[in-house]
Amino acid sequence: MDQYCIGVDVGGTSVKFGLFSGEGDLLERWSIRTRTAEKGKYILGDIAESIASKMEEKNLRRNNLIGIGIGIPGPTQSDGYVEVCVNLGWEDLNPAKELQALLGVPVFAGNDANVAALGEMWKGGGEGYRDVVLFTLGTGVGGGVILDGKILAGHRGLAGELGHITVNPDEPEACNCGNHGCLEQYASATGVARVAAKILRESSKDSALRGLRRFSAKDVFDAAKKGDELSLQAVEVLGKYLGRVCATVALTVDPDVFVIGGGVSKAGPILTDVISKYYKFYTPLTEKKVPVVLAELGNDAGIYGAARMALDH
Repeated sequence: MDQYCIGVDVGGTSVKFGLFSGEGDLLERWSIRTRTAEKGKYILGDIAESIASKMEEKNLRRNNLIGIGIGIPGPTQSDGYVEVCVNLGWEDLNPAKELQALLGVPVFAGNDANVAALGEMWKGGGEGYRDVVLFTLGTGVGGGVILDGKILAGHRGLAGELGHITVNPDEPEACNCGNHGCLEQYASATGVARVAAKILRESSKDSALRGLRRFSAKDVFDAAKKGDELSLQAVEVLGKYLGRVCATVALTVDPDVFVIGGGVSKAGPILTDVISKYYKFYTPLTEKKVPVVLAELGNDAGIYGAARMALDH
């Protein structure tokens, strides 16, 4: 009998699905809209309905499914319990248990960034390594820690919230989390643009950015690649703070590799080079520094990692 598993990546806008073979090959992907109305009470039912419909379409029975993995955008404990998930409206919920009850198939849940890190370890930039730390640099900064091939969730599901490590306690502006000086304020897409705007205000030097009414992190990196001095300064700020966090993490869990994903990672080598420079500077205890590489799975990292969770159980 052929065996399959399903990976589910729940986002605030859409839910992505992947049907995988028992050997881990992605056979099909699809998505549905995330209905967050009324504290997200429709989401799990919609997910169950979509999976049941796909199983019927593919003529699959429950005993064809090894299991279902699900990535959730909030702190998730190892048993699948979620105390609060702001983006979805969930509170005091165990989505793994509820989805399992709806479908009659084993379900395993994890924080979405941790799950994406597992996907990158399995089939992406971290392939071939067992101890992987992923940073996702997008609108915010997420993170995931994989040790010996397994997700490190932590006691309350907070492990891997790397974007909210304080890197500058003197920062006057508040982060979205309410703290001041989080990594997210400097290394996210919005953070890079914010830092560049501050540098422009404080300098009278020419910059390609001054000709733009509004600019993005991509504009900053594009200008930096052309040698724009003020844009390069903004890139250095990102590198300094993220490199310092890499050093802190390395001295805590000692991973094999750092993987950089999210929209900002499209900047390419200029990004990994500046992170590596500061990571090496802040990690003097060993000459053998671990590599800083780019993620490879893009938006599919979550479904790959979720599928791997199901296969691992």
